[in-house]
Amino acid sequence: MLELLNNPISTCSQKVRLTLHEKGLPFADTKIDFRKKEHLTPEYLAINPDGVVPSLLHDGHAVLDSSVIMEYLDELFPEVPLSPKAPLGRAKMRKWLRFIEEVPTTAIRIPSFNQVLVRHRADLSEDELQKDTDARTLRRTFYREMGRGGFSDARLQESHDRLRETVARMDSALADAEWLCGDLSLADFCVVPTIDRMRDLGLDHLWSDAPHLQRWWNAMQDRAAYRATYYPGTRVSDIYDSIGEPA
Repeated sequence: MLELLNNPISTCSQKVRLTLHEKGLPFADTKIDFRKKEHLTPEYLAINPDGVVPSLLHDGHAVLDSSVIMEYLDELFPEVPLSPKAPLGRAKMRKWLRFIEEVPTTAIRIPSFNQVLVRHRADLSEDELQKDTDARTLRRTFYREMGRGGFSDARLQESHDRLRETVARMDSALADAEWLCGDLSLADFCVVPTIDRMRDLGLDHLWSDAPHLQRWWNAMQDRAAYRATYYPGTRVSDIYDSIGEPA
């Protein structure tokens, strides 16, 4: 029995849902409501002390961290393999996973909060703002820096630079390969949510001169797993009336 505790618009949740759907694995899709702060309740923190999503429950045992969950699923259910067979190929894939976690996954949070999610903090009193920040476990420093009005122009520009770096690196890798590691792998699904969020926020101009990435992106959108993952309500533009203009 697989149960995924996740949020529809969470990019980390999306990459695990992509993996589950690509492998054809049935799972209980348990939604965690951010607006109700269900990820910060004692019940959820007992499962995931970091207070983030997703969390996978497999026969009642918790598996945490989205990339760890992806690798766990691929090891446990190898019928639809999403990792290279050779050790060198797996090393290459894991290097991509680490880069994606360190660079684009982190960078996309800055425009996501600046253009959309920071609005939830605008009307909080100083005391409420402090309590909201202190309630965060893994990302308390992130929320403290964001404050009430969002991140600085310098931080936003840095995030755009990091996303552009990702685009350039992907386009180069895809010049001679259909997918990032040759065959379709976890690395491709790991970065999809960042690319989709970039488009949703109006940042798709960052890959206007990256033809190999564009070809990859079109191919990814044709996959059944992509369509199953991105149902109505999974993008910030689906649930917010307006999205701020990108800098």
